[in-house]
Amino acid sequence: MQVEELAAAHGALTAARVGQGNDVVILHSLLADCHAFDPILPALAAKKRVTLINLPGFHGSEPAPVALMDAYVARIEDGFEEFGIANDAVLIGNGFGGTVALAFAIAHPERIGKLLISDAVAGFPEEGRQAFRIMAEKVAAGGLGAVAEIAAKRVFSPAYLAAHPELIEERKQVLLAIDPKGFRGACKILQEADLTPLLHRMHTPTLVVCGELDQATPPALTKEIAEKIPGARYVELPGCGHCPPLEQPQAFIAAIKEFVGL
Repeated sequence: MQVEELAAAHGALTAARVGQGNDVVILHSLLADCHAFDPILPALAAKKRVTLINLPGFHGSEPAPVALMDAYVARIEDGFEEFGIANDAVLIGNGFGGTVALAFAIAHPERIGKLLISDAVAGFPEEGRQAFRIMAEKVAAGGLGAVAEIAAKRVFSPAYLAAHPELIEERKQVLLAIDPKGFRGACKILQEADLTPLLHRMHTPTLVVCGELDQATPPALTKEIAEKIPGARYVELPGCGHCPPLEQPQAFIAAIKEFVGL
């Protein structure tokens, strides 16, 4: 596949693009990057024009000026404008990217045709917020490499990680490419964000997918999004962790194929 490198907002936001057809836009997780979607790109790019956006502070995108969800939404809006994303695009978000996608859909429903949320929450309970405080403190003290093992255990299901112990080092290399300020800012947003009271207002067709064994955003929290958005549908993937496109790409494509139009 031929990959086109993109930049928006005077270079503040970077992205990669592959394929031709109707637009699909992807926002990655806090503990991953756009390469987490590599296993499903051939299936998507066969029929769609896929734009993979690097969130602020991640892999070439500058950190947002303030650690506020509104600043992230504004950056994504810049990307939609400058990358020429059509108003019928399918917006896909995993993890933190799913929460950002949800916020974008609430703020700009006219800019997307469908919303696909994978393993994300509208707002964390206190226990979940504390996990991000701890990660931010570890990064402040020891850099992003200090949370590599935590990241691997939150991204993958226990059995999958046990079968692939090298993924801890892989997570470390991914994390080391992230701006520490941008990572801590994202952690702060996840501690503070609560989009739950706004979900009932949404009318964008929405599919919510979650791995059964997700330890970062447990199914009960992810499912709540589908329960509160009118008409939304929920699909759970057995034996899968936080990042289905990476851990179970074929099952993920099967779950989203009809919704995305593949």
